[in-house]
Amino acid sequence: MTASDIVLRTSLSVRRRPRRILSIVSNTADLKGFPVGFLAEEMTPVFLMFTEAGHRVDLVSMNGGEGMFDTHSDPRNSDGGYTDNLISLGFVQHARFSAMLKDTLPNSSVSADDYDAIWVAGGGGPLLTFKDDTALHVLIAAFYDKGKIVSLICHGSSLLLWARLSNGKLLAEGKKWTGFTDAEEEAVNRAFGMTLNDYTIEASAKDIPGTEFLCRDANEPFAIRDGCLITGQQRYSRGLTAELMFEALEEAA
Repeated sequence: MTASDIVLRTSLSVRRRPRRILSIVSNTADLKGFPVGFLAEEMTPVFLMFTEAGHRVDLVSMNGGEGMFDTHSDPRNSDGGYTDNLISLGFVQHARFSAMLKDTLPNSSVSADDYDAIWVAGGGGPLLTFKDDTALHVLIAAFYDKGKIVSLICHGSSLLLWARLSNGKLLAEGKKWTGFTDAEEEAVNRAFGMTLNDYTIEASAKDIPGTEFLCRDANEPFAIRDGCLITGQQRYSRGLTAELMFEALEEAA
């Protein structure tokens, strides 16, 4: 083989402008007799993506204090289906990141003025803890009102059922968005042998004027960007959702 037969291909990484991102997770709640928090896979991998891109990420919950992975998504749970989730396992073993998880900031301590974007993870907790958290509703709306990026995934998109903009309208009104679907809820209910949630995002979205709740089949990756609003259907959509957020941040730059 001669030198002329060798083909070299190079790839240059994208140099991104450092930004500040707020990552929202649910506090622990009781769901039908067992504790739930947030889905690890909807926070830790994108946290890594953001930090590797040079962004600063702060971890926030409603009440502050310790955040908890949903038990079934905790890689330390040998009975769960996520024992090979090395990113989440590394997160809880990392000195600085695990400390952030054990002492999340309360959402009352942060302001949309200090961040460029917000990421909201789903899991078992949001339908229980986000609904009555009016301060969180106001925070999400403030990000959008200021033209900043609002990204929500899976049950995290339930916030669109309640967050109202400064004009009094629901943020979701007139928007195209997605989240955990009724078909996916039914699959989880069958797996647990009970109806876990008393209401669902997809069914509730039908009551919002002009909203378009869009989705693909259960567990199929799907994400939507509607201006500054970015939503992902479920955990399999986290990469798509994060890439849309990167795209939006670069445009804002």
